[in-house]
Amino acid sequence: MKSSIAPFHQRESADVLIVPVWEGVSLGKTPGLERAARALAATGDFKGKLGETYFLYPEDAVEPRWLLVGLGKEEKVTAESLRRSYAAAAREVQGKQGKTANVLPARTKKLSHEEAFKASAEGLLLTNYAFTRLKADSVKENPSVLLEKIVFLDAKASDEALLSKLETIASGVHFVRDLVNSNADDKTAPVLAKMAKEFEREHPRIQTTILDKKKLEQEKMGLLLAVNRGSSHEPCLIISSYKGDPESKEHVVLVGKGMSYDTGGLNLKVGDGMLTMKCDMSGAATVLGTVKTAAALDLKVNVTAVAPIAENCIDAHSYKPGDVYHSHSGKTVEITNTDAEGRLILADAMSYAVEHLHPSCMIDVASLTGAIVIALGEEIAGLFAADDVLSKELMSASSAVGELLWAMPVHDDYRESMKSEIADLINSGSRDGSSIKAALFLQEFVKDVPWAHIDFAGTCYLSKPKHYYTTKASGFGVRLLIEFLEQKAGRTS
Repeated sequence: MKSSIAPFHQRESADVLIVPVWEGVSLGKTPGLERAARALAATGDFKGKLGETYFLYPEDAVEPRWLLVGLGKEEKVTAESLRRSYAAAAREVQGKQGKTANVLPARTKKLSHEEAFKASAEGLLLTNYAFTRLKADSVKENPSVLLEKIVFLDAKASDEALLSKLETIASGVHFVRDLVNSNADDKTAPVLAKMAKEFEREHPRIQTTILDKKKLEQEKMGLLLAVNRGSSHEPCLIISSYKGDPESKEHVVLVGKGMSYDTGGLNLKVGDGMLTMKCDMSGAATVLGTVKTAAALDLKVNVTAVAPIAENCIDAHSYKPGDVYHSHSGKTVEITNTDAEGRLILADAMSYAVEHLHPSCMIDVASLTGAIVIALGEEIAGLFAADDVLSKELMSASSAVGELLWAMPVHDDYRESMKSEIADLINSGSRDGSSIKAALFLQEFVKDVPWAHIDFAGTCYLSKPKHYYTTKASGFGVRLLIEFLEQKAGRTS
């Protein structure tokens, strides 16, 4: 999709003009809407409430239709409310099969120009996504039309560079959505490894290393190998590094859970428990998408994505509850639940990263526990951080982009319940506080590296599309981590 800026009175024809309207503010202040304003005031058909939309068909206008989009009350505006309003506008334009749009960005004294413009653009760009590659005849009958051209009117010259950046970030989000929405068989370890190697051709400053099964065995990554034993596909560890600031010793390592499919293993999931498990590699997709996007933005940071890829299946070789397996760190783990497999592959990946990559900080991202969904729902991810500085940096990034985190406790008293009688650790304790206990398990493998764990089991794959999330696969996390990296680059430059 192509986006640009232009003066209002020099705009070219488009399928629609998107006009933002504050609740309770007269439309007569917008040129060309005086007559419509009087009619709507008389009928009450449109009041400018948050996300409300209304089509007008003005005579002699450059566009055949104008779309009014309600922004709600100005005194209550936030960047997130603007994103949602412009997302509603994008959906309406798509519903009319519109491919081009002229857009008036929102203006308010409550937000800076950049904040308001950014949120308006994000609402449109993030909503301009569909996943149709698995459809056949239904596409011909009801095609999904996306915007091909967006022109923002009466913007500042500086907005053009910001718009280009936002397009790049949205492309990274869509990259993750595509991966997560794909069939499990289309994103096995060999497939994802090949994809990650292609990053090197796209971006010269990315170097990707793949540890195949033989190398995993040499590294004694017994937990990752155990989880994958029932699969017909061999596991791997993907390491994609981007060096945007070779002179700096700062090195951010992002570790993402990459279960290409999770049956639960011998502790088999029941009912619909497996229905969404193709999404269990969302963490890996997110960290790989973040590195890809950081390189595309030419960020002045050094960042590496580490993605352990495995498949938790069932056959005669499946790893077994009650048995003990050796980790890369040397610690042994008694398996009390084969469906608590994500923390096992993360543990080996994190231990490897600590030993070989020398991170200045490490963040793992994982669809790890159902308990976090019960606690925080689908709009907030859980943040577990043993380092206060790192926690504050991530919370600052969260606030800036609207991908919400909630700081959860890393409560040491619960560590006792993760001890085993016959090994160093068990992989799963009782249900109470289970998200905290999962974080405590991971902490055993990070040594003294500043570390944070993001459990986004609720936010990475939604129960239904909403707002600017047009499919269940949300792409949550890319904007958050890019903002984190940008802020870090600003502090170290």
